[in-house]
Amino acid sequence: AMNILTSVLLLYAKEEEAFWLLVAVCERMLPDYFNRRIIGALVDQAVFEELIRDHLPQLTEHMTDMTFFSSVSLSWFLTLFISVLPIESAVNVVDCFFYDGIKAILQLGLAILDYNLDKLLACKDDAEAVTALNRFFDNVTNKDSPLPSSVQQGSNVSDEKSSHIRVDITDLIRESNEKYGNIRCEDIYSMRCRNRLYVIQTLEETTKQNVLRVVSQDVKLSLHELDELYVIFKRELFFSYYWCLRAPVLKHHDPSLPYLEQYQIDCQQFRVLYHLLSPWAHSANRDSLALWTFRLLDENSDCLINFKEFSSAIDIMYNGSFTEKLKVLFKLHIPPAYTEVKYKDPSKGDELSKEELLYFSQLHVSKPAKEKEAESAKNSPKGEEKVDIQAYLSQWQDELLKKEENIKDLPRMNQSQFIQFSKTLYNLFHGDPEEELLYQAIAVVTNLLLRMEEVGRKLHNPASSTKGLSGAVCASGGPSEGQTESHLEKDPSSLREEPQWSFAFEQILASLLNEPALVKFFEKPIDLKAKLENAKTSQLSSRTRK
Repeated sequence: AMNILTSVLLLYAKEEEAFWLLVAVCERMLPDYFNRRIIGALVDQAVFEELIRDHLPQLTEHMTDMTFFSSVSLSWFLTLFISVLPIESAVNVVDCFFYDGIKAILQLGLAILDYNLDKLLACKDDAEAVTALNRFFDNVTNKDSPLPSSVQQGSNVSDEKSSHIRVDITDLIRESNEKYGNIRCEDIYSMRCRNRLYVIQTLEETTKQNVLRVVSQDVKLSLHELDELYVIFKRELFFSYYWCLRAPVLKHHDPSLPYLEQYQIDCQQFRVLYHLLSPWAHSANRDSLALWTFRLLDENSDCLINFKEFSSAIDIMYNGSFTEKLKVLFKLHIPPAYTEVKYKDPSKGDELSKEELLYFSQLHVSKPAKEKEAESAKNSPKGEEKVDIQAYLSQWQDELLKKEENIKDLPRMNQSQFIQFSKTLYNLFHGDPEEELLYQAIAVVTNLLLRMEEVGRKLHNPASSTKGLSGAVCASGGPSEGQTESHLEKDPSSLREEPQWSFAFEQILASLLNEPALVKFFEKPIDLKAKLENAKTSQLSSRTRK
């Protein structure tokens, strides 16, 4: 639309003059018209529909669906009738627009519908009405045009169209002023403000429906649960806009982005939502879990996650199988999600300040050399001169048919990561009715894993032994969480003296499956509906207290 308007301006003005005229149109006369969502044009279309109801009620009664006028008139507003009228007639409309603003376009639109009222009332469907209007536009002429009649678009219509009555653009504009000149600019401004909220709400609803449609294909959550989750997600984002005047999140909303990328949250907003919604939020190290979960979801390392990524995590926590939940917990304790958290203020316990949270969320963990090479080979085209189309198509197909991650591809968990993983499990069990039984089960599993690793090391290197560490964990066989942690952390230097050991995910999974209490804990159903209701209430009450 801007190209069409600019081409006409360049015919009658110098380049700089045409540029400043275009600036006046885009920024002042037609605000919010020329962007991806064309909000300004949609608002004026809603104003146009309102004027049709007031001035042409018989047409409104005949048309069962008012969206017809929106679909037909969109090009009228975006191009100021240049795309539908012959050029020699359209320039007169542009002149009137620069004099009267949007009022001239609205008046002319009403005059055109009024002129064709009988034909439109006789039409049986939308296609017939569009044809009638197009024939009318083709027969609009300009007797005052300086162009010779032989080159005028309105004079070169076919014989079939020439049978229709010709209309002079000057007469049409004069008639629009005589019939609809009582429309005041103040009234148009008032209608614009009134309809703007409706248009934006409609666009937001469309965005939500498209996001839910895409996300619902990848999660087990119901549409109602996704809808509630989306409202909470977006509400937290907008609360951040309102309550934090200098919040960096203000720049995260870009309506021109695809639907999924329009609303994204940073680590601070994610922590709030994690505390409200996660079934693991009662854990003592919940801030660390929220941080690691955010880092796991933030695959492109831009320190932002969208609703699809957020809902996938919630879906696994509530609807995932035992293996899926355990895999998530495993991945939270290995890079790139895991990063060692050092608290600046020990008096606050395991609670992270906002500054600490944002700092740790931005730390980048370097990938192994082999993984980097494989990634660069996958992303770089083969050969600089000739692009391998097949390679790109294959890569695209892999993205579309994203296979389920093989547990054998997961890296091994090292010594410090396993200790933290064990602590997290103990924290998750705190407060559970079967807390003591769960503590005993995890102690048995930890002891078993360490003995397996010790046997494996002796087979490869008889001189090495993990007796010290194994004994420390065995000593914690009771249900006390504090005893276990004290044994694990009693002498960090002794851990460094021992050879490094690690565990594969399959080993941990197989060991935990042997303990029915652990399987039951992770597989017991959790009421997400009640959690969503409590989250909505907590969101409002927490902001009210502030």
